[in-house]
Amino acid sequence: MKTVYEGRVFSVETGEHRFPNGRTHRVEIVRHAPSVVLIPFEADGRVVIISQYRAPLDRTTWEFPAGRVNSGESAEDAARRECEEEIGRVPHRLERIRGLYPAPGFCDEELIFFRISDLRPPSSGSLHRPDEDEDIEARVVTVADARAMVERGEIVDLKTAYALMLI
Repeated sequence: MKTVYEGRVFSVETGEHRFPNGRTHRVEIVRHAPSVVLIPFEADGRVVIISQYRAPLDRTTWEFPAGRVNSGESAEDAARRECEEEIGRVPHRLERIRGLYPAPGFCDEELIFFRISDLRPPSSGSLHRPDEDEDIEARVVTVADARAMVERGEIVDLKTAYALMLI
């Protein structure tokens, strides 16, 4: 396999790959670090969703907070960091739900879903902020309202739509 593209978010490999049946086929594989998907719960049962601009769609989307697991970082630590970066609060309860592959036909990214709660303000010296290319707005909604947003086409993010089925 040969890396033909190395970017900030993912890389692309192409080449010949031997399949379990013994045949060799040419494949293209997008390599992407695992990502965490957060389902943040307020004490009253409402959830926190965020809006942010998504360049591939050229639009702003509503979705659950999510982000890559950095090299050497656990999924749990990534969930805590992403929560603080994207909604400005630190979860004190994390429940790992499951990991799933959203596009296994061409990409090895695993989405690791977490239910998070007991959200508290960050410490005064915290350095966690949204990434430079993120302009994020957080909104607290009921689960029913979030599901209705999917039905109305206001939430078009598949990981968020699926996460709503988990709760």
